[in-house]
Amino acid sequence: MGTIAAAAGLAGKAMAQEGNADLNLPNDPDAPSPIGNASAEPSIPDGSDAVAEIDGFSRFKPSRGNDPDSEYYIGKKMPGFRPASAGPAPFEAPDLDKLPWKMVNGAKEFQLVPMAVEREFLPGYRMNVYGYNGSMPGPTIEVTQGDRVRIVVTNELPEDTFVHWHGFELPVQYDGAATLTQNPIKPGQTMVFEFDVHEEGTFFYHSHVPMQEAFGQVGWFIVHPKKVYDPPVDRDFGLIFQNFFVEPTQTVADSWKMDWNWHTINGRSGPLTTPLVCKHGERVRIRLMNFAPMQHHPIHLHGHTYWETGHEGARTPSSAWIPRNNSLVGIAQATNFEFIANNPGDWIFHCHMVHHMMNHMTRQVGPRIRKGVNVDRYLQDTSTRPAVDFTRNDPGFNTPGYPQKMLGMERTMPQMEAIWNRREVRGMRANYPMAVKGLMTVLRVLPDDLYNLVMESNEPVEKGAVFAEIVRRFGDPERYEAAPKMMGMNI
Repeated sequence: MGTIAAAAGLAGKAMAQEGNADLNLPNDPDAPSPIGNASAEPSIPDGSDAVAEIDGFSRFKPSRGNDPDSEYYIGKKMPGFRPASAGPAPFEAPDLDKLPWKMVNGAKEFQLVPMAVEREFLPGYRMNVYGYNGSMPGPTIEVTQGDRVRIVVTNELPEDTFVHWHGFELPVQYDGAATLTQNPIKPGQTMVFEFDVHEEGTFFYHSHVPMQEAFGQVGWFIVHPKKVYDPPVDRDFGLIFQNFFVEPTQTVADSWKMDWNWHTINGRSGPLTTPLVCKHGERVRIRLMNFAPMQHHPIHLHGHTYWETGHEGARTPSSAWIPRNNSLVGIAQATNFEFIANNPGDWIFHCHMVHHMMNHMTRQVGPRIRKGVNVDRYLQDTSTRPAVDFTRNDPGFNTPGYPQKMLGMERTMPQMEAIWNRREVRGMRANYPMAVKGLMTVLRVLPDDLYNLVMESNEPVEKGAVFAEIVRRFGDPERYEAAPKMMGMNI
């Protein structure tokens, strides 16, 4: 982790050295060769009215600005490249689908199905949870302020359920508060919710049965404003944080537990969380919602300072925006982060609670207790066990508390392939999967040519090649360090 953090710090240095694209990486003769258009300079896209610098703040290098009272201090009101006339930027929740709709009698009609689902938290770790339409979290409902919506909910669970439209000011009969405002939706039955959406902002839907909430039943409900927010953004990402407790021999989460050992972002645990990828100089919004049963999350973004521009209630007036790089997001709260992506590199974005930066924290101790699983091989010899060393001669005992490094989570080659076989991770350092765990994901800020190479081309990209290229252009090539060799290097 220390090596990764140091390398990321080098990548985030300001563009003080020009011409680095032609430099070698002397500390690593086997370093990846230069890629992309090495001589490319950051520039404003054709057709955009955006500018590179306003009042001392630059969209292409880390900067603050000249005056904390300026509207452009730390990029506060600096617009993205996308004009407001193009409408809101498309909302993207990595690893989650959008719920389709069709226009029926003047309303956008959605079909929502509460059901038991299986979700692969990590490669090979398939957990039994509750969700909607085959997914946990459920698919995103996306509408525009002023729409009339009709949501047809058909319950495929074997028990009663309710659906609450969190944060909406709608007719009370559609609020979904269990038995207070409606009768339960029985197994196999359907209930129709229909209302006008006068709000705009970051909302979500979820079961109003507490244990079903803890078992994963939640999904985004995004309402784009009629009038595009000022300043407009180029990217609009959404992340749902959740916690679960799953016994080492089980695949079923214990929703009664007041503890946790699995953490997910959009239903995936790091390093299976899919990075957020944007272009150098873009204005980015990240909507982060905490749906953990009982855990608040101090969220930290490396390499950038952002503005808190809204919460689950509404967009905050700009006079009340707060610049931060760490925000506490409470249970059932959502926070919107906006910033100019002016620092190229792979930046970790994570909860800062130490036990939330780990995966399940327990080793698999035997077969999972499922029907049809044979346990004979575990019962062949129970009379012996590994010897225990009682001498305490190990030098580790000289330092109380040693060791504190997290162990476990060994992965097979097929599991490593599942981690690496995603477009969004191409060109990252070879040991990136060691750094990203639990409630951790990555924000990738890439120059145009590298973005096109990673996200839009089918050209092969060597592990570490994008990182090395960013060090050449924006960092300190003389002090570049190669990633240690590890399993999966040749995937």
